[in-house]
Amino acid sequence: MEKTLNRIHPVSDPEATYFLQVSWEKDLGIGFGIILSDGQLSEAEISREAADMEMNREKYVDELKNALIAGEESTGKYNFAIS
Repeated sequence: MEKTLNRIHPVSDPEATYFLQVSWEKDLGIGFGIILSDGQLSEAEISREAADMEMNREKYVDELKNALIAGEESTGKYNFAIS
């Protein structure tokens, strides 16, 4: 299963920041999952996400930090509206 995580700023509220995780199998036609978060995660949720990704918690936190803080290259490529 592949997963991507992107930071988005909805056009309906440009000051807000959300994080969009999309997961899918090699054949996207099988289905996919979408998780939208405002970035407010509890310690228990972070531990659960790390376990779901079969990653130790410290590595998951490092990867999460890199994905959420870095990666401005996609800024301006997409517009999102949250309702």
